This record gives sequence, C-alpha cells and structure tokens, in this order.
Amino acid sequence: MFKQLKPKEMLRIKLLGLVTLFFAFSGLKAQTYRWTEKQANDWYAKQGWITGSNFQPSTAINQLEMFQKETFDPATIDRELGWAEELGFNAMRVYLHHILWTTDKDGFKKRLHDYLAVSSKHKIKTIFVFFDDCWNDTYAPGKQPEPKPGIHNSGWVRDPGTMIYAHPDTMKVLEAYVKDIMTTFAKDERVLFWDLYNEPGNSGQLNKSMPLLKNVFTWARQVNVSQPVSVGIWNGGAGFKDLNKFQLENSDIITYHQYQYIDKHKATIDSLAKHNRPLVCTEYMARTNGSIFQTILPLLKEKKVGAINWGFVSGKTNTIYAWNTPIPSGAEPELWFHDIFRKDGSPFSKDEVAVIKKLTGKSK
Repeated sequence: MFKQLKPKEMLRIKLLGLVTLFFAFSGLKAQTYRWTEKQANDWYAKQGWITGSNFQPSTAINQLEMFQKETFDPATIDRELGWAEELGFNAMRVYLHHILWTTDKDGFKKRLHDYLAVSSKHKIKTIFVFFDDCWNDTYAPGKQPEPKPGIHNSGWVRDPGTMIYAHPDTMKVLEAYVKDIMTTFAKDERVLFWDLYNEPGNSGQLNKSMPLLKNVFTWARQVNVSQPVSVGIWNGGAGFKDLNKFQLENSDIITYHQYQYIDKHKATIDSLAKHNRPLVCTEYMARTNGSIFQTILPLLKEKKVGAINWGFVSGKTNTIYAWNTPIPSGAEPELWFHDIFRKDGSPFSKDEVAVIKKLTGKSK
C-alpha cells in the first residue's frame, strides 16, 4: 500500500516539480556553479601559453570610440593585430561599455562579431572585459574628447561609475546587457575567457563595488557560458580584503595585475598558486616601475602563467606617459611607460621585440 502523504509533504513535492519544470522549459541548467579545479586546469592545458596585450587601437581614446559605429576602425585593428600575430601573441584583452549596448544593441553586437572575425584571422583569441572602476567617472555616447597632451588615459571612462548610486535601476539594465552579450558569445571559441570587472573598488569605491561584483558573477553563472569567468586581484590593501576574498572564491581561473619589479611579481605568483587554479596576469609591464619584458616575461613563461601586458600601439590613450607623471608639452618620454609599437609599426625597443619573439617561438 502507498503511504498517504501529509499536506505539507504534498506541497513540497509540487514545488520541487515546478522547479524541475522551470529549468527544463527555460533551457537553464540547475547547476551553474564555479568550475572545479580539474575543469579549470583541463581547460588551461588545452590553451598553450597565453600571451598578448590589453588592446585599444591607436585611433581610439576609450572603449566607446573603439566600438561606436562612427569610429569603429577595422582597418587599423586588422593592421595592428597583424603586428601582434608577428610577435607570437595569441590573446588580447578588450574592454566593452554598457552604453554601447543601450544606444545601439544590434550594431554593437555586430561590431563585436566583426572584431572577433579580424582577431581570429590573426590567430588571436579575445578576453572581453565588462565593468571598470578606473579613470573618468562621466561619459556619454557620440564624439569623444581629444587626448590631453602628455596625460595618461585622459579620455578613459568607468563603467558604470558612480551614477549607479543615483540611478539604482541601472542594475537591471546592466543585467540585461551582460546576459545578452554573454548569451550571444556563450559558445564562441574566439572568446578565451570573460573578465567580468576590472579593478573593482578602484577610484576610492572600495566595498561600494561589492553589489555589482556579486551580481555580475551571478549573471554570468545564469548564462552558463562555455568559457571561464574571472575578476582579477589587483590591490592587496586592507580595504580590498572583502573584494579579494570574493573574487578568489568565485573566479574559475585566477587573474591578477602586477606592475612591480620581479621580486614582487614572484611573490604574487607564489601566493596565488596556492589556489591550484590556472594563473593569468592580465596587466603588467610599466617600464619606469621596473616591470619590463626582459625580466617579467621569462618568469611568466617559466611559471606557466598567462602574460597580458598593458598597452600595444602608442595612440590616443597616451599610455606611453606614466600614471601620475604628466608631460604637459606632450613630448615623448625618453622611457615609455606602456606600449610596444609606434603607429607606423616600428617598436619602441627592438631588444624588447626580440625577447618577446624568442619566448613565443617567433624568432627567425
């Protein structure tokens, strides 16, 4: 005989059935959790050594100018990514911005496809970055400002910036944006991984950035993309303790920024290696800080750490100038802070290029 169920037990079974039906008909998977260590390391083993740069074409001052219809420049992108291919680079880190999506959703996604078509032609995969707490807090679509002479990243903009506090409904827009972009490219092999939030807590935000940080991980898990997701560790200060803990506990692979000399970089690698997950340095190389290709790149190769330096071609971002050392005249500094090439394709340093090519196997 069947045992007669109590009303509460019947209700529990019905609710379980409804949850099961929801996931079945929505196409969502119930298990949308962080990758296991094995999943992450198996993925990394298939990639080979990841090398490349943060990429902004020399004709774009910021994320908006790179991808807006009026200023999207595939010819320059093609030429400059060709130089990256010649170096042996196989990955570029590229920033997005939500107002590109809110102002021209379909056009923006088409231009992302166009960018990926060019990058894949050069055997380069892409790391897309969603949010960013760095530099200018205000922004608008349309014509972007001209560079301020001698000032590092004078036109770079945050996303979403502090406007999210005055307009809390922005969070719903950001959710729709992230989910749409990630769904569009969820199984696209041209996307290497997703960098969900650049330097959360920067610009004095600290834990104010935590709600968006938590939400963007949730949204990414709900989409359940085929690529890993991560948010890089970039500041070990006490004010970043909560953010760092959450980032390390939720990233599929461990990413980080390190602009200091080799001893500090070694210590960072040793500390993060304890998590038993792949490591990718998504920002390094600041010559006046002592973070240079000749010492850092061999270290990263030896330790099997992905290497994505800041800056590729000197252009409108002005990143040949140091963060807090402007040159108002706009004169070229004797020692560039970031970047590898001039606009004509000539390198800042032939010795650097030789080192890069030797380590990537591109030396003749």
